[in-house]
Amino acid sequence: MSEDPRLAEVAALVGDPARANMLSALADGRALTAGELAYAAGVSPQTASGHLAKLADARLLAVAKQGRHRYYRLATPLVGRMLESIMAVAADAPPRYRPAGRFDAALRFARTCYDHFAGQLGVGLADRLCAQGHVVLGEDGGEVSEGGIVFLSRFGLDFDALRRQRRVYCRPCLDWTERRPHLAGAVGAALAARCFDLGWVQRKRDSRALTITERGWDGFNEVFGFDTPEDGREDKRMPERAVARL
Repeated sequence: MSEDPRLAEVAALVGDPARANMLSALADGRALTAGELAYAAGVSPQTASGHLAKLADARLLAVAKQGRHRYYRLATPLVGRMLESIMAVAADAPPRYRPAGRFDAALRFARTCYDHFAGQLGVGLADRLCAQGHVVLGEDGGEVSEGGIVFLSRFGLDFDALRRQRRVYCRPCLDWTERRPHLAGAVGAALAARCFDLGWVQRKRDSRALTITERGWDGFNEVFGFDTPEDGREDKRMPERAVARL
């Protein structure tokens, strides 16, 4: 029986620890320089260049030149979905000892999955939108109800533009930390972009983790009905308490 060699090739590219760290650093949809990716991978600039060339040749990364710099990003949302799926499978693997990292709790609380929200924030948003009848998520796809279109349009989403995009309109994405779906596709990306524009969330340095601003706490509560007790705002070390009852 013959097997498609491309599966093994892609798996080998992602399986290298340095390249895996580079891809993970790009999983929030941003573009980074070779130097920034070398730092993320813990390798020299020369070694990073070799890894990035292989990833670009395999069309896992796209490259854009700006001035003297080259910026690398994930080639397509499909690559981001692949990375999140691998993380979900890895989460079910036999437990191994690994010291807790300084970003672990923050990543579980709120992060980006390519261009949409993940973690407790992302799952909480999906739960609220489904509970309110605005979004319906199935095993493999999702849709926005007529009431959901009205609701999210008032929030600032342009559904005419969303329908014209050449990507999946609305779909669930299995969250690898919460083990439940968050909202992805064009709708999920537009929702996250709108929250960034409103200043409700901010990126943490050198991480996919996000911080909810004071304006964001108020906004998520008022618009989506999040139960965000005051102690969740004050105790920044325990962000889970602020969304435990989403």
